[in-house]
Amino acid sequence: MSIYKVNKQNMDTIAPLFAGWQESLIWSCLQGCMGEAWADSMEKPKAARIVLADFCYFAGKVNPELITEDIKTHSRDFLIMVPPLDESGEKWAQEIEKAYGERCKRVERYAIKKEPGIFNINKLQQIVGSLASEYEVKMIDEDIFRQTREQDWAKDFTSQYADYEEYHRRGLGAAVTHQGRLIAGASSYTVYCGGIEIEIGTQEEYRRQGFASVCGAKLILECMERGLYPSWDAQNKWSVALAGKLGYHFERVYPAFEIYL
Repeated sequence: MSIYKVNKQNMDTIAPLFAGWQESLIWSCLQGCMGEAWADSMEKPKAARIVLADFCYFAGKVNPELITEDIKTHSRDFLIMVPPLDESGEKWAQEIEKAYGERCKRVERYAIKKEPGIFNINKLQQIVGSLASEYEVKMIDEDIFRQTREQDWAKDFTSQYADYEEYHRRGLGAAVTHQGRLIAGASSYTVYCGGIEIEIGTQEEYRRQGFASVCGAKLILECMERGLYPSWDAQNKWSVALAGKLGYHFERVYPAFEIYL
């Protein structure tokens, strides 16, 4: 048995396996925007995986080779594997744990509903307007982009883009700065046709002061102006609470596996 890399032109062959997934990273790959995919067959695949940024999604009949073969692309040393949400999910989970052993940690993540049209513009504007005068909120420009590459906590704001030119063309983000220094941000972790996946964070010493809320609100407002949907997936309950403050609604908890390659 072997696995095969799926060309962008042939994503329709694996799309039925991922039917029902409400996950923008999967959509991004299937649409040919970002990411890579593999399948167990070029003509009639029964199983497939999609890898984009730090995430890996599986679909179809359990296939151990898709869990391990050619998984360490782009010199990555960390990956979050997400099994299907259907009846095959637990079998995939068992194979993931079997393959990676002590390098595998089972975690819970929190899906947020995708509901176009739910955002309260006035409330979001009030959040942005609450920023104290000694700070500035702005869209990510070339200087802020450079700063994201220099600070570990902010690297995923722009890590999926080769350079500022690509980010400026395909992505967007909002940042709070203090005397020109980046202290918080919300940015397009990935993009898909019609929307973005939000990455949000704050420098440690500035956390719990509302800066992430300001960045998130600013970015959502910008997405509304551009006709884009700002998709949100939460790593922890703090992120769920922040999403709720901005107008999102919690959907469900789902299992994932943090893999150290």
